[in-house]
Amino acid sequence: MEKYNHEYGANQIQVLEGLEAVRKRPGMYIGSVSKRGLHHLVYEIVDNCVDEALAGYCNHIEVKIEPGNVICVEDNGRGIPVEIHPKTHISAAETVYTVLHAGGKFGGDSGYKVSGGLHGVGASVVNALSEWTEVTIQRDGGIYEMRFERGKTVKKLTKIGDSKKTGTKVRFLADSTIFETTDYDYETLEDRFREMAFLTKGLYISIEDLREEVPKKAEFCYEGGLKSFVEYLNQNKEKLNPDPIYIEKTEGDVPVEIAIQYTTAYNENIYSFVNNINTVEGGTHLEGFKRGLTKVFNDYARSHNIIKEKDANLQGEDIREGLTAVISVKVKEPQFEGQTKTKLGNSNVAGIVQAMVTDALSTYLEENPTPAKTILEKCVSASRAREAARKARELVRRKNALEVTTLPGKLADCSSKVAEECEVYIVEGDSAGGSAKQGRNRKYQAILPLWGKMLNVEKSRADKIYNNEKLKPVIQAVGAGIGADFDISKIRYGKVIIMADADVDGAHIRTLLLTFFFRYMRPLLEQGHVFLAQPPLYKVSKKGMQDVYCYTDEELDEQIEKIGRDNVSIQRYKGLGEMNPEQLWETTMNPENRILIKVTMDDAMKADQIFTILMGDEIEPRRKFIEQNAKFVKNLDV
Repeated sequence: MEKYNHEYGANQIQVLEGLEAVRKRPGMYIGSVSKRGLHHLVYEIVDNCVDEALAGYCNHIEVKIEPGNVICVEDNGRGIPVEIHPKTHISAAETVYTVLHAGGKFGGDSGYKVSGGLHGVGASVVNALSEWTEVTIQRDGGIYEMRFERGKTVKKLTKIGDSKKTGTKVRFLADSTIFETTDYDYETLEDRFREMAFLTKGLYISIEDLREEVPKKAEFCYEGGLKSFVEYLNQNKEKLNPDPIYIEKTEGDVPVEIAIQYTTAYNENIYSFVNNINTVEGGTHLEGFKRGLTKVFNDYARSHNIIKEKDANLQGEDIREGLTAVISVKVKEPQFEGQTKTKLGNSNVAGIVQAMVTDALSTYLEENPTPAKTILEKCVSASRAREAARKARELVRRKNALEVTTLPGKLADCSSKVAEECEVYIVEGDSAGGSAKQGRNRKYQAILPLWGKMLNVEKSRADKIYNNEKLKPVIQAVGAGIGADFDISKIRYGKVIIMADADVDGAHIRTLLLTFFFRYMRPLLEQGHVFLAQPPLYKVSKKGMQDVYCYTDEELDEQIEKIGRDNVSIQRYKGLGEMNPEQLWETTMNPENRILIKVTMDDAMKADQIFTILMGDEIEPRRKFIEQNAKFVKNLDV
């Protein structure tokens, strides 16, 4: 190996002081410098305010997006301490904003019983990654101000007046030299703060966007806590128990709040939180909840002869079908897996949650026999469907094993077996499929033609899906199973590309496939394996000039403006079948020229609501959605 010819001594060892490390490696502290990381700055400051609310000192938080994408967050908590810190010899407030791992949330004799922030990096990281930060504190009868630029103090904490109020106001401008964009998404922030308000009963949070001529504002305050949260999540679903089952209890020093409601849907939606942090990977609190749920329902079903002595117990997935639940625990010293805080590790919490669920649910089922019977009937029905799905799944696997040469559906496979470089085009119709097969690169591009409308899985169980002739080829082609059996490591193709016509039918097929992937192959979406191909809408031809393809109406207008309208021929592509193999390759399949849109999923909760509205049984929410969004429709094919 060639040696790197460079001096390596003590002088080459870099020591990053203060907040330099944050500016040098921002991704370590906020995940990324994309839009997600940008919004994380706001969450860090608001989380500090919510921690004050959890401590019982704050009930009012106001967030404003000011012109120029300046963020302002103000609360009525105790205010950050202003006296001189014994270790740093500067004010405690300046210490919090300029010293990493400085905060009041490390346990012991601190100012917080429970909190989301445990590492003392939130405020200082926001400060480090901002062009400027201004902090105003009301405390101890005075008003204090300080200012920072790129993490460095430019105005020490100074008393500027008197006040009987308490609280902290933070204004900051994210550093445009660090972030890919500094443009905040109002809806993203709105959703997050609504969630925070649900999780902290009685806390008022407002978000106001002042960047436009007509400001947007939303206010949230829910006295019902998680009960209101579940009602909100299920607002467009048919409920089996009209009022959510609500559990609120403190065991030792662990407060637990749980809300449970069953719907006629076939998917489960369980959201878990620790100290208001969304633990997307679950943890011990979720394990305890699931164990308690499974035990209670099986005990009840046995004691009421709903399942016979000779029958097997209901599985956890049977019992959770159609369930919407939110679990929130407050833990003084939570053990998270890493700074990302996505999985709780405290072993004692599992037993606490399980005992509470067992006790409360047993009482509910005995006292409410009608909804109990309805829910159990659904669980038993889910169990039968699961068994039918297992048999269908085994049949599919056995068929594959015996008929090695048989490919699913009309799949034209690629020669490479390396999943990372392979891609499968799911194509609408045999005509387009034929052109795609001829035009593709056979080494790494596979083609799977589908014909007709496939099943709307929002209204179907797994057993129906395995037996559906339109979806079975997709399941076999991806090769990783579906639902609880889905294993992302077994996917045959690194890219699953939906290539449909640019019309209403094509849009419908895309939506049906995306619904299927979301409900039964969600990791495909979460890990960025699903793409939408963008075929051109127009071909512009003129004598003496090479044909030009336009992908939008705007591109077409620009092209016409450029070459003039005389002797110009414009072809509108309604279907992929109108293109010959060479055209399809050049415009839609050639990696050097094609436009692929990666399908991402930033918010599973919001995605679930949208799929429920658009693809579910309830008509009224869908009508309302169409009325509200009809004005945004482009390229309507009528």
